[in-house]
Amino acid sequence: MKKIKLICLGLIAVTTFSCKDAKKDHSHEGENADHSHAETESQYSLIADSTKASFTAYKTTDKIGVGGTFKTVNITKSNTGATALEALNGTEFSIPVSSLFTNDGTGTRDPKILEFFFGVMKNTELISGTLKTDGDKNSLEVTLNGETATVPLTTEKLADNKYTFTGIMNLEDWNALDAVASINKACEALHTGADGVSKTWSEVEIKGQVFLAKK
Repeated sequence: MKKIKLICLGLIAVTTFSCKDAKKDHSHEGENADHSHAETESQYSLIADSTKASFTAYKTTDKIGVGGTFKTVNITKSNTGATALEALNGTEFSIPVSSLFTNDGTGTRDPKILEFFFGVMKNTELISGTLKTDGDKNSLEVTLNGETATVPLTTEKLADNKYTFTGIMNLEDWNALDAVASINKACEALHTGADGVSKTWSEVEIKGQVFLAKK
């Protein structure tokens, strides 16, 4: 009888120890799974020196486009995020207007734009802004001529880590119509169409292209 009791006690002890051990192992498995998930979660970040900024201005009543770029885009604040748009939200930038390039073979257009357009504005050294992303409602907050206004953006996803944003700046929103009149006067003959009217439009299309790193 004593032998039977001892055997039963031994079985209870073994069973209890085994259950505790199993629980402990199961707990560690959960921790390892969570840790592994945290390690493999994707993170996006902007590749600052790959960011491109371009624009199209318009002349004559036929609205002929004149394209250009800014060779320098300085990213002054960037973030990381679980998605590309989350990482881009709140990105801040500044663009030196001196980096303007319109690929004009005569070499006269860029100096005119710098002198007679940007040169008559306030605080003309830089164009600065903040990109705001919220699903399909993305926008760019731009500071120009001492004024800040918002440009609604159309977003195009070219790849998982490549996006373009386009929008229309109406320069009256930045109190820049004097600058429009100034450049029109400086380029009066070149901005005159077949109807004999010289016109420079206050609408400028802007476009930004961004690349992101994914880890």
